[in-house]
Amino acid sequence: MALRAELAAIDPSRPCDRRAEAAGLGNAPLAREGPVTRLAVRLGRGRTRAVGQGSAGGEGSGDGSAAGPAAAASAGSAAGAFDWDAVADHCRLAYLRGLFLARGSLSLAGGRSHLEFVVGIEEAEPLVVRLASMGLPASSRVRRGRGVVTWKNGDTVGLFLRRIGAGGSLLEVEARQVSRALRGDLNRVLNAESANLQRAVGAAGRQIAAIDELEVDGRLAEQPYVVRLVADARRGTPEATLGELAERLGLHRSAVQRALERVERLALHADEGVGRRGHRSRSVRPRSPRPPAGRALA
Repeated sequence: MALRAELAAIDPSRPCDRRAEAAGLGNAPLAREGPVTRLAVRLGRGRTRAVGQGSAGGEGSGDGSAAGPAAAASAGSAAGAFDWDAVADHCRLAYLRGLFLARGSLSLAGGRSHLEFVVGIEEAEPLVVRLASMGLPASSRVRRGRGVVTWKNGDTVGLFLRRIGAGGSLLEVEARQVSRALRGDLNRVLNAESANLQRAVGAAGRQIAAIDELEVDGRLAEQPYVVRLVADARRGTPEATLGELAERLGLHRSAVQRALERVERLALHADEGVGRRGHRSRSVRPRSPRPPAGRALA
């Protein structure tokens, strides 16, 4: 309602714009909205009925009776004939403003912009062509026996509102679009942070379980100093990230990551003795004796 009231409050200064806007209003019933009805009266559409009632009563003066047919003809011509190709752009915008007030609607549900004109089926395609000539491409379809010309692009809707003079309503549309974009960015950031946190919690749980397993079977004490240092730090601060552990221990992040990967790898090979620092003794097989040199074999 605020948008329609804002547009209806515009009073064109050029006579050609007034005629064009009256042509856009057409003969649609406008009594449902006070601002649009008052606009129709200002543009001359309301004079026809008032003058006709005065002359029918027989009490009107000669001047009023003479003015009645002239006012009716002027109103009828303004609302009926409109040569789109022969008028200037400002007249076309005035016509579109009147057409929107009479047959248009704007929806901003869910932060999405949806503007449409509901016209006759035979009027839909010509209107699409006219809008395209103004740099406002639209689509059309048939709904319940009526032609519907639609914009769903927020930029196109904003351009149209700006050009027909809806500055205040345009600010609201743009504010909703910015708010929707910010909510989308915030949701993406929160989802990414949540996924990273879940991965970090899962990794920390696996690492602590591996550290406990290595400590039970005694292999943790056989690991290098850096591995044991990182294992103690991880067990003490399970919520810390790799970067925080590295900063706390004075190590590079890659060194902390390698140490924890080594711990998990050792836990997966509990029966193979992987990672022990002691060298295994080699089993040497005895060689078969060689025959003495120069003796012929039987």
